[in-house]
Amino acid sequence: MEEESKLDATPSPRLLSTHLPYSVLPASITDMNKPIECKYFITLSCNTFFFNHRQPKDMLISFWHFINRDKSRDVSSSYVWESVRECTYFGSPIWDHILGYWNASKVKPDNVLILKYEDMKRNPTENVEKIAEFIGQPFSNSEKEASIVDNIVELCSFEKMKALGASMAGSQKVISSEFPNDSFFRKGAIGDWVNHVTPEMAESLDKLLSEKFDGSGFTFM
Repeated sequence: MEEESKLDATPSPRLLSTHLPYSVLPASITDMNKPIECKYFITLSCNTFFFNHRQPKDMLISFWHFINRDKSRDVSSSYVWESVRECTYFGSPIWDHILGYWNASKVKPDNVLILKYEDMKRNPTENVEKIAEFIGQPFSNSEKEASIVDNIVELCSFEKMKALGASMAGSQKVISSEFPNDSFFRKGAIGDWVNHVTPEMAESLDKLLSEKFDGSGFTFM
């Protein structure tokens, strides 16, 4: 109740984050037959516990490195790899998690925006502008000419955030373990999975996910 009171006291518009699948969000905000007052933008990478959709092979390697920062664990990459197939990975089944938001975005494109991690890395300026447009706060031409968008991209870059002392100090509890804040920043790179898994492992995961997303129109590229 205390948290609800804090939420009610927060001025609108509010920006909240969640790791929840679309299917378990309150019906009051997901009922497609009603006007929806809230908007979602999803930067799809499941490894960091907000729905940031990233290429699953990179996502799993990132999670593997992260979980092993807990010194009480010694988790193999193959174990993490199989967690997708066995639906023991955080937020599993990941195809249901992704498709929940993907299908909602097709029904209500004005309310659900899906961005892919790789696209944001390759073209951050365009995607920052897309987010601003989506939330109803587009940049003016004068703001663009004043390099406001470029400044935001630089401030929010992986390198900048990793370098910020405030981001690195202290720790956070995730599920039942305590992780130092620098655990959340490793490389942020695209394609690092090739350095950690065999071609057979990659092919097996690709085949599984291709079957799960078949006919949905969703792709990872």
